[in-house]
Amino acid sequence: MNSSPKNILLVHGAWHGAWCWDELTPHLERHGWRVFTVDLPSTWSDPEVGMYDDAEVVGEALGAIDGPVTVLGHSYGGVPMSEAAETAPNVERLIYLAAQMLEVGEALVTPLGGPWFPADWRMVPVPDQITDAAYFDVPTELAAATTARLRPQSARAFTDAQTRASWQKLPSALIACDDDRNIPEVFIKRAIDDEMPTLVRRLPGGHSPFLARPAELADVIDEVAAAL
Repeated sequence: MNSSPKNILLVHGAWHGAWCWDELTPHLERHGWRVFTVDLPSTWSDPEVGMYDDAEVVGEALGAIDGPVTVLGHSYGGVPMSEAAETAPNVERLIYLAAQMLEVGEALVTPLGGPWFPADWRMVPVPDQITDAAYFDVPTELAAATTARLRPQSARAFTDAQTRASWQKLPSALIACDDDRNIPEVFIKRAIDDEMPTLVRRLPGGHSPFLARPAELADVIDEVAAAL
């Protein structure tokens, strides 16, 4: 029997913070996981901070975890996760939750043909439609509270190019959401068509299952980690 602890590091997406995992954490703990989180500095209102700074924070968090670790990145969080994970010897597997999987040399905006925001923007404000796009199936009060906590995102987070693609070296899973209205379909379709993840699992509902169906998501995470 493997007596190693089940460690998981959760990496949040753009505009969010480590607080977004509060609903999911107790369900993961019931599966025996020790849950760790990071707060990415690209959401701290500093336009000089970008994806590489986020990846450094992820790497530092991995280095502080004693024992093997699974890393899960949601949405944009998959990018700094990919940049940092292969540099940490204790990372066993990666889980991309409705997340972008990029090739070396790509930034998040690359598959979209360039930024969707003006070129002179240094901070990208929270999208006006994010509640309907990302939280339409989240309980109303929780969706409103989440929207109120979102923070502007550094534009550099979206334009810094990947120098490592850790999914190429580590067992990786993609959890895709069937009614995801937030992440452009190009990312999910490309990942599946090009067989970028080792395995793919699907969840019903929208982009934020850690809020909409945290117990079900924890079940899938536990199953996927075991399968990898």
